[in-house]
Formats: sequence, structure tokens, C-alpha cells
Amino acid sequence: MIRKLTELDRETTMTFVSKKPAENLFIIGDIEGYGFHSSIQTLWGDFDDAGNLRGVLLKYDQNFIVYAPKEFDAKGIANIINADTSYSYLSGIEEMVNQLRPYLKAEPKSPRVFYYAKCESAEFLNLIPSDVSLEKAQPEDAEAIIGLMRAIPEFAEGNYSVEHKKATLEKGVARAYFIEENGVMISSASSTAENSQSAMIVGVGTLPEHQKKGLASYCMSKLCGELLAEGKMLCLFYDNPAAGSIYKRIGFVDIGKWCMWKF
Repeated sequence: MIRKLTELDRETTMTFVSKKPAENLFIIGDIEGYGFHSSIQTLWGDFDDAGNLRGVLLKYDQNFIVYAPKEFDAKGIANIINADTSYSYLSGIEEMVNQLRPYLKAEPKSPRVFYYAKCESAEFLNLIPSDVSLEKAQPEDAEAIIGLMRAIPEFAEGNYSVEHKKATLEKGVARAYFIEENGVMISSASSTAENSQSAMIVGVGTLPEHQKKGLASYCMSKLCGELLAEGKMLCLFYDNPAAGSIYKRIGFVDIGKWCMWKF
């Protein structure tokens, strides 16, 4: 049986998704941030015959996310999506999203698949040399962080917003560490979508002329160490195996692939 979830379902839902805090980073964060009665967000639960929750579908703005680690009513979930005329994206762990595809009326225009990795331990984080000075970003650093991203070729085409970066830093759902040289930001690493249990690592990069010095790794180690010390599980997306090998050296392990379908 599939039905809309309400505030009365909070404990059941959070217990269900919290078993995999990295995989459910967005669902956990959206529930904590917007609850079950927001005009911008709706949640549905798929329950088995015994009344146990076995799947969750969340719609935030124009984005659907599905999570169901075992057998679930894929056709029923797909029918909810089919009946919606205002969505643009469907995301989730690849094998879960793929179960919906036979029942979806629309075909994704630009399906993308990323490797999805998590980190639970600071054991392999890099030691930061005493002569490397790291600074924690403040909201007023948002413009410099976005400027850095746009100056790194592999990130240059990203959809960035100084206003959004500043707002997330102000709200405490994101943080960043960076390195400057002569007053210019040359390397940084950020978190985003932070919730009480997990956080996503993004924007790990260094200006081309300063690369191959380990600077981004230092920024990332400082950031990850702080988040892990708070008991948060870390996760990230990557589509470049070379980048993946760097992340794995500091303790990230693959947990699957993440689909992001645009309609």
C-alpha cells in the first residue's frame, strides 16, 4: 500500500532512512528542513502487507527521489510520478531508479549516472603540514569560492550561484575550507546538504597552476575530519575514475551508483 506520509510517520520514516544515512542524505536533510506539511515538499511511503515501511518517494520542488532497498511497489511509485505534471528530475540509487523505468510514461532526456562513495572514518585522512594555512569559509567568501570553481576547467561549466552559496554557509547546511596565496583563493573543498547524520563533499579543486601540491587534499582532509568528528557520515559523487582513486586513498568507498534523470 502506498500513501502520503504525515508528521505522525516521522519516527518510522526517519528510522527507515537513517539505516543508510549516506544513501539518504537528501531525504534526511529535506525531512529535517521541511517536514511533512510543506508546500514545497511531499512524501509517500510504500508499506508491505504487514504494515512495514519498505520504500519512500520524496518530491521536493521539481525533484523526485526514491529509496527502497528491497522489494517494493515500483509500478505504484511510478504511477505517482506519471500523474505529476510539474517534475523535472528523478534521482536515486541506480538499481532502485531502474526498477521504475518500465512503468514511467516519459523517457529521461539526459540521464546521468555517477559513482557514489561514502566515508565513515578519519583514519586515512592526510596529515596537514604545519606550514599550510587553512581558513574556514564565512558567508562573505562565497563569491571567491564560486570564482575559484569557475576558474578550474573541469568545474567551469557548473551551475553555480554566489547567492545560494552564501545562503547555505549562513544557514549552516554547508561549510568550506580554503587556501589562499597572496590574497587569492587557490584551493578549496566544501560540504553541502548537511543534516544531523550526513553531509556531501563537493567543490574539491585547485587552480591549474597550483595543482599537484596536495592542496585540495589538505582542504578536504580538514573538512572531512571536522564533519566526521561531529558524527556525520560523508558521501560524494564522482564520474572521473582518477578523482575516485584520490578519494579512495583518504577513506572513501564506493556504495553504488547514483542516477540523475532529467525530463
